[in-house]
Amino acid sequence: MRVEGVVLRHSNWGEADRLLWLYTLELGKIRAIAKGVRKPRSRKGGHLEPFTRVNLLLARGREIPIVTQAEAVDPYLALRDDLLRGTYASYAVELLDRFTYEEGENRSLYHLLVDTLTRLVQLDELDLVIHYYVIRLLDLMGFRPQLFECANCGKEILPQDQYFSALQGGALCPQCGLQLNGSRPISMNALKYLRHFQRSSFSDAKRARLTPELSREIEILMQHYLTYLLERGLNTPAFLRRMRKDISPSDDFAGPGEDGQ
Repeated sequence: MRVEGVVLRHSNWGEADRLLWLYTLELGKIRAIAKGVRKPRSRKGGHLEPFTRVNLLLARGREIPIVTQAEAVDPYLALRDDLLRGTYASYAVELLDRFTYEEGENRSLYHLLVDTLTRLVQLDELDLVIHYYVIRLLDLMGFRPQLFECANCGKEILPQDQYFSALQGGALCPQCGLQLNGSRPISMNALKYLRHFQRSSFSDAKRARLTPELSREIEILMQHYLTYLLERGLNTPAFLRRMRKDISPSDDFAGPGEDGQ
């Protein structure tokens, strides 16, 4: 069977093979064995690195499909050559990996992943790319946060600072926010941008001009929500946070992973 997919991650398998985790257009998330790929003369090895978009020919294995052919469609070399861009890509891939199981195709999710990797290569607004990706992924996974009415009482959210509840799944009016445990403040500007990402195409969303402070607020809030949904933290955000501090020591912008605790 021929499939198109993105390599999410891999691990060594036996003496010379690799076990691959892929997100494919036709089958969704799958595992596959690449036999002999760790041998120095293997022709498939360079086509099966993480983030690579690849065309595969799969043969039926006893339990797991076997990769018999592999041809890179787009290696996204900038994600390997630029550590910062690669870390953003790792964040996107880890998030998709945590939310998905081997449960069949989701073409919209596949295209979102491919579009995001392409944007991380081509654009410099890396924070905006990731914000948009997170909001759209939540939509596709059935966890769209409610941002236009209070998630508790249903009243319309007015143009003022509000609260956000991971438990309730969205924004809360000030009255409900003050009454419910675990709610967090959210500024009206942050809520405005989240709404913009939620209802816009990327071409419209990228017109947003976020300050570092506002971007940090959005990321802290979304990381809190993601941690609640996944019932565990993500690994990549802490590394990304350290990288940002190394790149700009005077900037305390935390980035994904900062939960405010």
